[in-house]
Amino acid sequence: MNTRIATSVVAPTRERFCGRGFTLIELLTAIVIIGILMGLLTTALAKAKGKAEGLTCLNNARQLSLAWLLYAGDNNERLPYNLGGPASRGIAPKRDYNWVNNLMDWEVLNADNTNTAFVAKGSFAAFANRAARIYRCPTDHVLSETQKQAGWVARVRSYSMNAMVGDAGANSLYGTNIFNPLYRQFKKSTDFARPTEIFVFLDEHPDSINDGYFLNRLDDLEWIDLPASYHNGTAEFTFADGHAETHRWVNPVTKPPARPDAAGLPRPVAVNARADYEWVRDRTSDEVPSALSKTSL
Repeated sequence: MNTRIATSVVAPTRERFCGRGFTLIELLTAIVIIGILMGLLTTALAKAKGKAEGLTCLNNARQLSLAWLLYAGDNNERLPYNLGGPASRGIAPKRDYNWVNNLMDWEVLNADNTNTAFVAKGSFAAFANRAARIYRCPTDHVLSETQKQAGWVARVRSYSMNAMVGDAGANSLYGTNIFNPLYRQFKKSTDFARPTEIFVFLDEHPDSINDGYFLNRLDDLEWIDLPASYHNGTAEFTFADGHAETHRWVNPVTKPPARPDAAGLPRPVAVNARADYEWVRDRTSDEVPSALSKTSL
């Protein structure tokens, strides 16, 4: 007689599953994985924010460039005033008819650091829609310690104009610039032989920016004024034809930290590290043929 032994399969119950917890190793593994994912997410968000701020910075420069073109169109192709002074760095005098008239520094008593009244002054202002936001890069929150202690959030301007572009007043009475006498000063929009290659606006290093007059002596290997490198080692430029582009720096000397007293200007450029300087120099102005012929005699 065959006896069948009945077997019963007991289905796992909710209690059986709930009764088993994580081991310490499993818990630590889960924590590590979560930490890695959070790190990746934070990095991705930071990169996305940086890219968005870079695009906003580029758009601000475009808006200034459009105002510059509109001004010329309404003034018989004459370009806005871009005044410089006689000092070694060419600090501009404060004149309301200049494209900007504020002089910034790291002090708390200087109202020009925070006062946006300059956007409503001068003949350039109306074409820039008197909008203060387009004069400052969203990444630029660089302040001195005393300015931070005073509760400041940011200074008001991050952009400057090529010193060789526009009427520089007494500095450009004779068609060149006293700081660069062998190079053309562009006073009218029709003066550009290479409008796609001569820059007009750029975002300037916070320790370099003071006035709106970006000046270098083109035959000297040193930075008098220094471009910014906020956006992962790049700066934003606009050109005389109206287009804008982002340029990446290759030499460490061009990229000091974005903080007060970091630039050490004037900043010498080594002969074997001059690629960035030459890139800017070649897009600043054109040599004057008459001056070239005189020097070749």
